Amino acid sequence: MSTGTSEALWRSIATLLGRLIFAGVFAMAAGFKFAGMQATADYIASAGFPIPLLLAWVAALFESLLVLAFLTGAFFSEAALLAAAYVLFLAFAFHGPAHWTGNQAEFGFFIDHFTFIAGLLFAAASGPGRCAGGSVAGFKVPWTRDHGSTGQSVPGTCG
Repeated sequence: MSTGTSEALWRSIATLLGRLIFAGVFAMAAGFKFAGMQATADYIASAGFPIPLLLAWVAALFESLLVLAFLTGAFFSEAALLAAAYVLFLAFAFHGPAHWTGNQAEFGFFIDHFTFIAGLLFAAASGPGRCAGGSVAGFKVPWTRDHGSTGQSVPGTCG
């Protein structure tokens, strides 16, 4: 195995693991929302937002779509950018400076969002990697692409 092949292999593995982690985080978030939609709505209402139940459903559906994008590579960079914006909103809305005086842990929660945002921005810039799918449920999809060193679109390649 040459050095170039070895490097390509570990990059593909690392990218795929990163995508699985992103998908897992958003799948857990959506799952908790679906499992306790009213509790999620109550939390949203406590932050002062109107129509909390509708917003809870929108958040759960949005997070589910992010999971699909991260797993399939569909609209990957766009999804990662939207996810970064969403996480930034969550940081300020639910863990921002107004929450720090009552609970120092909120500052830590706030900062944690930025490490997640950094990963999402890096993923958006790097693309879904060589294992981007190329098919969903057996159907070819044109929206997967690799942003590798060649800059050429390579749907569905992983080798």
